[in-house]
Amino acid sequence: MTRTTPDWLLELRNARGTGIDAIALFRGAESSVIVEAITDCEIRILPVGATLLQPGQSNDTIYVLLSGQLAAYLDDARRPEAGIPIQPGESVGEMSAIDGKPASAFVVAVRESRLLLLPGKLFWSRLGNVPGITRNLLASLSERMRRGNEAMLESQRKQLALEHVRRELQIARQLQISMIPLRGRLFPERSDIEIAGMMDPASDVGGDFFDAFFADERHLFFCVGDVSGHGIPAALFMARTIGLIRIAAMGTRHPEQLLERIDEQLCARNAANIFVTLFCAFLDVVSGRLVYANGGHCPPFLAHGGRASSLPMPKGALVGVMPGLRYAANEVRLDQGVALVCYTDGVTEAESAAGHAFSEERLRRIGAENCGQSVEDLLRSVQRELANFRDGMPLADDCTLVAVRRPVRSGLR
Repeated sequence: MTRTTPDWLLELRNARGTGIDAIALFRGAESSVIVEAITDCEIRILPVGATLLQPGQSNDTIYVLLSGQLAAYLDDARRPEAGIPIQPGESVGEMSAIDGKPASAFVVAVRESRLLLLPGKLFWSRLGNVPGITRNLLASLSERMRRGNEAMLESQRKQLALEHVRRELQIARQLQISMIPLRGRLFPERSDIEIAGMMDPASDVGGDFFDAFFADERHLFFCVGDVSGHGIPAALFMARTIGLIRIAAMGTRHPEQLLERIDEQLCARNAANIFVTLFCAFLDVVSGRLVYANGGHCPPFLAHGGRASSLPMPKGALVGVMPGLRYAANEVRLDQGVALVCYTDGVTEAESAAGHAFSEERLRRIGAENCGQSVEDLLRSVQRELANFRDGMPLADDCTLVAVRRPVRSGLR
């Protein structure tokens, strides 16, 4: 009795360049023998994303990919870069079909795939003795093992590189923290000033910063800045900015001159076009004279007696954008008991799950409500309210706060 040749086999036999000879397993073998052997085999269509094999699955079939694309993964993460591609003409499942052990990898359809199924018994009874088939099978397995080893080595190299980057980020984070005053109250040994700061970076390393130190016995210098962007480039620019500020602040008591000098220095060799917003001030802790200048930064506010008011701000452009800029300074008296609160826009622009911004208005209200507390507790109150507002939403930008206050002396207000 003559068997009817199925349509798929006729199509495969008659195809040029993509027919039987294009299948690695059948390469070089007698075409008529192959056709006779596989006439009764099945064809399976595997949709995109479907799993053909998975670790632990019993399998006694060799799958020949006729069209589409498969990928083999050593784990279930299925990262595109970790997949071993299986192209038309190649086969999969040979190892488990040979040794009878369960499959050891995930095989998934990257595109809709058309597969020829060769049951193990059929392969060994009809194809195993065909000259060249066994050699082709061994060659296919050898090639698969080579590509698998290369994929594993590449994955290991990437993992090692990732771990190296993580270690460098940790070191960069530690170095950045060492350059910024510790959280909480600064200069606790002094009774004539209260100042505290905090910073929460949006990534492992950030671009926000604050600094505070005494230029002499009675003049406190402090500043708050925000470098454009975040991550390692912003952190490096931040480190450079802090170094320049510390040097400049020891040679002048005029904050506008300090900004002009920093602007000139940051513009030099700034091929990355990074800039910084910067508020800086000198405070005479004895008289309360506060002289300050602003380079495109968020305006600080004053909090006292349950109310918040704006600090009059001079105009000033971003620092590091264009050399030769001129800045202006303002002067006010910071009365005893009045808290000056400085911040970066990461605080006011932090978003809730609903997409609403924390806002300057909310920050001022919280500052006013808590201005009777110590400056550390005032900042903790803002942090707590900000965390509640975000309700688990990640920070999109670094958040920095600084609060300064001249304490009320006994008998004085």
